[in-house]
Amino acid sequence: MTMKSVITLTLLLLNAHQVKSTSKGVTASLKAKWSMTPFLLETSEFIGEDGNEKFWQFVDTVKELTVYKQGESVRSYYNLIIKKAGQFLTDLQAHLLRFALALRSYSPAIHSSQQIASDEPPPEGCSAFVSIHGQQSCSTKDIKKLLKAAAGRSKPYLYKNDHTYPGVNKSDLPVVILYAEIGTKKFSSFHKVLTEKADEGKLVYVLRHFLADPKPAKMLLSGYGVELAVKSTEYKAVDDTKVKDSKSGTNAGEDDIDEVQGFIFRTLK
Repeated sequence: MTMKSVITLTLLLLNAHQVKSTSKGVTASLKAKWSMTPFLLETSEFIGEDGNEKFWQFVDTVKELTVYKQGESVRSYYNLIIKKAGQFLTDLQAHLLRFALALRSYSPAIHSSQQIASDEPPPEGCSAFVSIHGQQSCSTKDIKKLLKAAAGRSKPYLYKNDHTYPGVNKSDLPVVILYAEIGTKKFSSFHKVLTEKADEGKLVYVLRHFLADPKPAKMLLSGYGVELAVKSTEYKAVDDTKVKDSKSGTNAGEDDIDEVQGFIFRTLK
């Protein structure tokens, strides 16, 4: 079952059953171990589930979208992302996208790419970089030089969730992995060079998400159940003699009953 199928089923269940709950005195929140991830990258992963071609079409549409982030509010920028994504989605899929972003369902996919990038490791001071058969560079000018020497080095391992540009993609071509944040100017400059060379059949272009400066705040997860087990540690002193006396008094009262539903127990004794 795909992520979209799970989200669709959840929406149907929520619409079918509206449960009223009273407010509680304790509020619990669940945070992930990784940092906050951008909505734009999560949206790209959502669209990528519909196919690799749609993913790259969306990337071309939003390749410099973050320039609007500076002058817009968070809500306005979010709506802009939804509007751009709507070009590739049906109305139902657009609603599912909003729900997926609310649950942060695709945040782990972004974080996994971030972890892979940390293993390279990223060159210092680079907001985006390429890795060509184990050699990294922050400049588009070095790509040509690194491609010439790439044949003598082993190709990198590609994962299932990697995004490969639909170029010629012959098996004997060098593999260039771009680590960048979609929507930034640095990404756009690398993307332009790599797509041109991929279309010419000179390389295989692979994209992995990378955040040069992740937000310090941890990812706040929603839609997950949290149980709080609260135990009272207050102990009260009880006089056992009074408890015994009350029990004996109850038993004595029961013995004084002579007749129960027509049976006279005193006579039977």
